[in-house]
Amino acid sequence: MRVFVTGGGGFLGWHVLQGVAARGWIAVAPTSAELDVRDGGATDLAVRMSGCDAVLHLAARMSERDTIVDGSRNVARAAASAGVRFVHLSTDVVFGDRAEAYVESDEPCPAHDYGRSKAAAERQVAAADPTAVMIRTSLMYGTEHLSHAQLDVANAIAGRAPTRFFTDETRCPIFAGDLADAVLALADQHRHIAGPIHITGPDVLTRAEIARQFARHLDLASTQVPTASASELGLAASRPLRVTLDCSRARDLGIVPRSMQDVLGVWEA
Repeated sequence: MRVFVTGGGGFLGWHVLQGVAARGWIAVAPTSAELDVRDGGATDLAVRMSGCDAVLHLAARMSERDTIVDGSRNVARAAASAGVRFVHLSTDVVFGDRAEAYVESDEPCPAHDYGRSKAAAERQVAAADPTAVMIRTSLMYGTEHLSHAQLDVANAIAGRAPTRFFTDETRCPIFAGDLADAVLALADQHRHIAGPIHITGPDVLTRAEIARQFARHLDLASTQVPTASASELGLAASRPLRVTLDCSRARDLGIVPRSMQDVLGVWEA
């Protein structure tokens, strides 16, 4: 199988390309310097010339709405025009604060600009290619290859960054290797699945709890993780504090990401 990958140089992209190689597949993964997805004509040409069986759109720059929205539309259109499978990476923060887990049919209700951009990108993708699948996921982490979230913890403990980890913001972290496997499964054996699908890890933890697990995995003092309350800092209105996703649809396909304890081998209650 031959896949076209945007964002191959990113954190998830690295794991996806590892998975592609392990399966004996071929990846065509242009860098952002080689392909600007905001250029619809260039994107269409690149996808058609690649001769790929699927397009995996992982690229997204958090502060660039045009890359997120227009770029996603262009890549979806290119995949549809080529008649190939399209897998789009979205996020849990297309939703806002709610105690109950969100299901795929819930209407997006983002609380900040990044969430609004990703929700708009989902609408563009669905309009351009109704057969596309859109993966909503959560905070990613790695083992030998670390995420920004993990590096943030190390930098905060070392005093290199003023980051504080919120005790009242809940997420469902996912190992990037498991998410990469899900991306590739949806590109291949589950290519009939369309629309949004929720894929997160099974743990429901605060950002502070997640940071402490990261610290333990990095052999750092978890007691040194700087924490704060987003609500007490007046940030509750500008970020979704409680976001969990119902992943029943993915489980029915046999997509079951592992817990942090199973992946990292450490745990602090």
